[in-house]
Amino acid sequence: MTSPANVATGASRDGEVAARHLARWLGLAATPTFAIMAVLTAVLGGPADMLCAAGYGSVLGGMVPMYLLMSAIHSAAWLRLIAERRR
Repeated sequence: MTSPANVATGASRDGEVAARHLARWLGLAATPTFAIMAVLTAVLGGPADMLCAAGYGSVLGGMVPMYLLMSAIHSAAWLRLIAERRR
């Protein structure tokens, strides 16, 4: 017979494994999502993108560079996946 403590520990471990699995997939989803948002903003841009870049004069002003930067920052999950597959 299993004790309640063992059952709770097993359920906790399953929840932890599921949370790690979900976090990994969310990390992998971030890079292409931001890349798609950058492309759509560049193609369909409009007044909202102009508001973000107005008055700053920075090369990184606007939504397109921001989405590209976010895509690059979140690419670590993809690099980890590629490294794991090469082993």
